[in-house]
Order: sequence, then C-alpha cells, then structure tokens
Amino acid sequence: MRPLVVGLPCDVKMFGQLPFHAVGEKYIDAVREVTGALPLLIPVTRTPLDIDQILSVVDGIFFPGARSNVDPALYGGTPPREGNVADPQRDAITLPLIRETVRRGTPLLAVCRGMQEMNVAFGGTLHQFVHELPGRHNHLADRSVPPTEQYEPAHEVTVLPEGKLAAITGAVKLRVNSLHSQGVDVLAPNLRTEAVAPDGTIEAVSIDDAPGFALGIQWHPEWQVMTTPAYKAIFEAFGAALRAQANR
Repeated sequence: MRPLVVGLPCDVKMFGQLPFHAVGEKYIDAVREVTGALPLLIPVTRTPLDIDQILSVVDGIFFPGARSNVDPALYGGTPPREGNVADPQRDAITLPLIRETVRRGTPLLAVCRGMQEMNVAFGGTLHQFVHELPGRHNHLADRSVPPTEQYEPAHEVTVLPEGKLAAITGAVKLRVNSLHSQGVDVLAPNLRTEAVAPDGTIEAVSIDDAPGFALGIQWHPEWQVMTTPAYKAIFEAFGAALRAQANR
C-alpha cells in the first residue's frame, strides 16, 4: 500500500533573478511528523497544474502560510500598497483548488494565508492591514528578533463552543502566536467562525456544508507542534481525516 500523501502548494520566491517554488520546512515537518503522511510539494506554475490530476494523487491538501498576500483584486479590495507582497501564481491555483477540494470532501487544513485563501475562495473579503484598524491589536511578527521569539504566544483566542475546533482541542481558551498583517473582513457565507481574538479578529474557521474535513487557522499551529498539545491535536485530526479518506 502506498503511504498517505498530502499536497502542499508552494510560493514563488525570487532567489537572485530566478523564481523558485518553496514551502517552509516547519509546515512540511508538521505534516510529516504528526500525520505520518508523505508531504508532496505542488508547484504553482505560470500555467496552473490540472486540479483533477493533483487531487488524483493526494489524500488531502495543506495550504501553508506565506510572506505574500492574496491579491485584493480577487475580493474587490483596494489596490495593494507597499508592504503587501503578491503571488499571483499561487492565487491562480489555490483558490480553485480549495473549492474543488472541499466539493469532493478531500481533507483540507489551511494556516495563515491558507485560511485567508479559504475565505476569498468562497466569496469573503480581507483586511490588508489589520493592525491599522481602530481597536485592533498589532498581529504582526517582529522580524528583528529570532524565530523562537517571533513565534512566542502573543494573545489569547476564545474557541467557540460546539464548533469543530472545540471538539478537536477540547479548549475554551488558547494562547497562540500571531504573525500576520491580513485578516478576515467579511466572512464568506458558508464559513463558520471557530475562534476569535480579544480584538474581534477571526482566528479560525470551518465550512458548514463541507462533506469532509475543512479547517482554517489564522495562527501557526505548525510551530513547536510536537510540544504544544492543542496544536498537535489539530494536525492529528487532519491525519485521522486523511486515513478515513484513504479507506473510502
């Protein structure tokens, strides 16, 4: 029997004058170590790969975070200004891939940019700079300090009762890291809020009518996943959904 396979869409990054396709190692490690699945990186080529072909060889899709942001033109937002880095090649594949993954009931887990893509894919909108909104906290990472400090717990989130995240973690409150500039503005009609920050920022979502596992997390549960029980529980739930999908 072949191993479980999880596809991870890449980002396009420039190294020198040439584009490369990449996924952060922490995402790859979390998928591999907790779910036991084989991580398969999906290049976001100029001409997008065929979605049917992608979904024919994976048991689930993990949409990782990135330094880039979803193009505001895709949700009717204002043109991006300096500091809002784009990745149109990723947008071109991830949004339709999210919709088809959910439609088929293929397990889906999305983190940070991935959760924002979920919202846009189903008709929601985003704030480009959450920290500039009145009453909102600064959710940005301090890039001047080492990653171990950047990913320290930054604020509490309230996990909504009777939701999917509550069932997975058993938690009412969680202390989480915070490393994002974008955030949900208008929630897509079929998305459900699973957790919120004290300032009202939506921190986790699910899809009400999804036939399979579909969960988005705004913070980074992949960070120190093996030593943080609630974070590990999220990936374990994803792994259980992968095995159920493979058995079907």
